[in-house]
Amino acid sequence: MNTVYITSYQTPVGELILGSFENQLCLCDWKYRKQRDVIDKRIKNFFQADFIDYQTDVLSKTIDQLDEYFLGKRKDFELPLHFAGSEFQKGVWQELTKIPYGKTVTYLQLAQKLGDAKAIRAVGGANGANALSIIVPCHRVIGVNGNLTGYAGGLQAKKKLLELEQKFTSKDY
Repeated sequence: MNTVYITSYQTPVGELILGSFENQLCLCDWKYRKQRDVIDKRIKNFFQADFIDYQTDVLSKTIDQLDEYFLGKRKDFELPLHFAGSEFQKGVWQELTKIPYGKTVTYLQLAQKLGDAKAIRAVGGANGANALSIIVPCHRVIGVNGNLTGYAGGLQAKKKLLELEQKFTSKDY
């Protein structure tokens, strides 16, 4: 059996569970989300692994970069990522990483970027299954009418993350 090393991290907007597998970040997700068991089961099955509490170098680096993000000192993450999902989900998550800091796109725009506007529901489902919150910025996806919709960390956390990014986007560095 393989091992996914996990640790907790308290952000200003909620608690995350972080996980690494073979020196790559595979989990950065809201500890108290509704689908916690589903996400954990998917990751355990994908890697044929058990979770063990232990802070690895990758997890320490993730915490350092998240600290910088919340202080407005980091706009892009430089971490080795390992996506645990289907090829379609991986494609959606890869596209999410291209959304610039402080910007938003709609689910429809995301589906169009992936080449199929009719796949909007599937894109929304993959977005909701993202296990690398903040690092893979699913919080930057909004409804077509501009409203905040669905977020694993809750809409209040999504709002705070977007406000944080807006706050630091307007400053000159």
